[in-house]
Amino acid sequence: MPFLDLRGKRALITSGTRGAGAATVGLFQELGAQVLTTARTRPDAFPESLFVAADLTNPHGCAALAAAATERLGGVDIIVHMLGGSSAPPGGFEALSDEIWENELDLNLMPAVRLDRELVPAMVTRGSGVVIHVTSIQRVMPLPEATTAYAAAKAALSTYSKSLSKQVSPQGVRVVRVSPGWIETEASIDLATRLAAEHGGDIEAGKKMIMDSLGGIPIGRPARPVEVANLIAFLASDRAGSITGTEHVIDGGTVPTA
Repeated sequence: MPFLDLRGKRALITSGTRGAGAATVGLFQELGAQVLTTARTRPDAFPESLFVAADLTNPHGCAALAAAATERLGGVDIIVHMLGGSSAPPGGFEALSDEIWENELDLNLMPAVRLDRELVPAMVTRGSGVVIHVTSIQRVMPLPEATTAYAAAKAALSTYSKSLSKQVSPQGVRVVRVSPGWIETEASIDLATRLAAEHGGDIEAGKKMIMDSLGGIPIGRPARPVEVANLIAFLASDRAGSITGTEHVIDGGTVPTA
């Protein structure tokens, strides 16, 4: 028997078409789970059988996805909230209008709140289930110039997740958080490439600039998407049956305190 086995599990993974989300979808399939994922649009190469198009930044998109997951999977055993990001401009707190704050919360907090409200009650009724909220080390290491609203939204997600775990864990539903640092995704490589071009260096120099902005990464590199997926898969599996209410950092040692 393999160490990790998700056969017979029905998993909903948001934002699963790129980066760590795509790696998580692929690994869950490899481990035998029945998977459904979502984004605003389906990439051409992505199988329709795995996908529901939905905009999760509004209540209607979340409700539609929850209904589709219930109909197509017959229920959900695992929810992985991968969705997140930021489009806030630089400039610190003064650059953040009410609209920008609302956008950051609607992307990084409210989709999890709304989907959990739709899907977790059935888990409670069954007496089993796993909910994984992907937060960020930014919640404890915000970058004032660029990530204030994103970091605050992820901090709110972490607090919400802890509260949910205290409510539903006695009914058999585990709720955990995964807190990544810098992940080497397509978007982060694009950023490193742009930084390198702006400063006349190569891509490794661009990566070093990003790491330096975080105060350094002791292992000397960002996390790979599959490494984040590995942690999520373990926490979702029965191997982690006594783990709930906790936050698991995967940042190469970036956060300088325990």
